[in-house]
Amino acid sequence: MIPPVITVLLAFVPRLFRAHASLCLEDLALRHQLAVYQQTVRRPRLRTTDRLFWVWLSRLWSGWQTALAFVQPRTVIAWQQRRFRDHWRRLSQRGTLGRPAIAKDVCDLIQQMWRANPTWGSPRLVGELGIDVAKSTVEKYRPSGRKPLSPTWKAFLANHVPDLVALDFFAVPTVTLRVLFVLVILAHERRRVVHFNITEHPTAPWTAQQVVEAFPWDGAPRYLLRDRDRVYGDAFRQRVRHMGIEEILIAPKSPWQNPYVERLIGSIRRDLLDHVIVLNARHLRRLLTEYLTYYHRFRTHLSLGMDCPEPRPVERPEDGKVVEVLEVGGLHHHYERRAA
Repeated sequence: MIPPVITVLLAFVPRLFRAHASLCLEDLALRHQLAVYQQTVRRPRLRTTDRLFWVWLSRLWSGWQTALAFVQPRTVIAWQQRRFRDHWRRLSQRGTLGRPAIAKDVCDLIQQMWRANPTWGSPRLVGELGIDVAKSTVEKYRPSGRKPLSPTWKAFLANHVPDLVALDFFAVPTVTLRVLFVLVILAHERRRVVHFNITEHPTAPWTAQQVVEAFPWDGAPRYLLRDRDRVYGDAFRQRVRHMGIEEILIAPKSPWQNPYVERLIGSIRRDLLDHVIVLNARHLRRLLTEYLTYYHRFRTHLSLGMDCPEPRPVERPEDGKVVEVLEVGGLHHHYERRAA
């Protein structure tokens, strides 16, 4: 079946060459048929080609509304608007719908940065990310719940660690069954032993002098963590107070409240003293000096990110072959790369 639009266009060509009287009579006949059609058909059925024809004709002929009989002019305008809307809908649906997806690692990074920096706003977080994401995206993936009103305990303690040192004694028996007392002073920031000394008779003046030797000038810490041993008598407390150091005493019989220095003493026993027999104070001093050199330069710590108290550079494979080096008389080893 030939569409009505094609039929009209085919009939339009011969009419261009007919006489005026013939055209008027034909127009009269067509108008009569159209009037009968409007009276007998309540709602005509139009195809897409019919709609496109009238949309096209309305753009070329200014008097198209006078010749339109079976539909209203506003219907033709609605056809054009619908055609325009459908055209742009097809263009917009060619790509992926919605915003581009955010990678899971970016979402995890946003949440991690929100938790680590509770006082930051979303604009600052966007700038810190260095990724092309919107401010609304950052706020969307922030962790649920209210912001903490204060920093975490981890951050609070980390801010005070550089000003905190701890000291403690531990006993070492010798081959002659004499008991030597070792005092260690540990800086919490890098787990570094700033001073140690050995005595057979610890007293308050002797202990106070060790603190002076550990911090000779203006390098005294702000806080000193210790237990309640009687060796820290009046002479010790007075000297420490004059140095501007505030003493922090742990609870009675609570060594777990001074964990860093207790862990150091345990490491000294497990790594060194459990494997040797101490002859005298001079022998013990030499052993501790060798061990603490190994401890500072090569012994790694989980709390330091598997680094040493004295930061150790990472060696690359091209630096040479891995060589084993003995430490503390062969009790321990460290490994480094050396060029052939």
